[in-house]
Amino acid sequence: MTEKIYEYKDTNDWYVGKWGECSGLTYFGDETRYKALQTPFHQLLGQLSLEGLQVHVVKFSAMTSFLHFLVQIINEELGRSLSVLQHKGAILLVEGQQLMAIHLPQEGLGMDAFFGQADVPTAVGDTILIATRNEGKTAEFRQFFEKLGYKVENLHAYPDLPDVAETGTTFEENARLKAETIANLTGKMVLADDSGLKVDKLGGMPGVWSARFSGPDATDSRNNAKLLHELAMVFDVKDRSAQFHCTLVIAAPNVKSLVVEADWEGYIATIPQGENGFGYDPLFLVGETGRTAAQLTLEEKNRLSHRAQALKKLVEVFPVWQEQHNKHF
Repeated sequence: MTEKIYEYKDTNDWYVGKWGECSGLTYFGDETRYKALQTPFHQLLGQLSLEGLQVHVVKFSAMTSFLHFLVQIINEELGRSLSVLQHKGAILLVEGQQLMAIHLPQEGLGMDAFFGQADVPTAVGDTILIATRNEGKTAEFRQFFEKLGYKVENLHAYPDLPDVAETGTTFEENARLKAETIANLTGKMVLADDSGLKVDKLGGMPGVWSARFSGPDATDSRNNAKLLHELAMVFDVKDRSAQFHCTLVIAAPNVKSLVVEADWEGYIATIPQGENGFGYDPLFLVGETGRTAAQLTLEEKNRLSHRAQALKKLVEVFPVWQEQHNKHF
């Protein structure tokens, strides 16, 4: 039987691993970082009483992604259900209701920072606040962040927060306004996105005004009707090119915000098609498929969309930003 080779690779981290007869860790890098990796690697195996994990590290920048990689192999090879949680700068390894291991920064953590003022912690696990009341959008982000050990909540948990006026003229300005304002008001890590439709023939409109394209009382159907009206004399589909755009901003107090963005290429149909999705989905022809976004299943859309592409980019840069955030916690 061929042994399975595991690999994780992004801009800053690259690991290769397998399960064998004995454990071992190798690294193409300096001795200091190699020693920094050896300790959590052997502590993890010792605390779980395991033998057989073999890992080679080509590039390393973030301890969180390294531990996630180790846990992935252990779970798949041994049928375990281990998961990783962030908490106040520490990384916890849990299985069900059992705390199995904990990794602390080299300089340690203050007890007040970790547990707060209570004698006994009543809740463990850091939270990221999604700056939206849209449950569908929240679910998409939850799927991503829970893999990184974060609990996810949205603005429904904070009914007293004021609405943030989206007065920016770009997607990034609006996303920053939401993320940074709410982060400063709550003291929490906050993710905001600003998304919209850019139609080339209309000079990039409706752009940041996508949600209110048809006026102050805009609805999805009115916005779609206005878009069709604006393109009424554009007959060739190649001249109806468009992109769904997404900018994501993650903000936290005293840390430089993280920004990623992505475009989903397509065209504007001449009639609405499909029952799924929302917004301009019934008019957005996906690439050369001939189907609109509203004709895709949720799984297909979550794999292809502008938000999905932005999240893929976030996967590569978030762990490094996250460690900077933890240093300032």
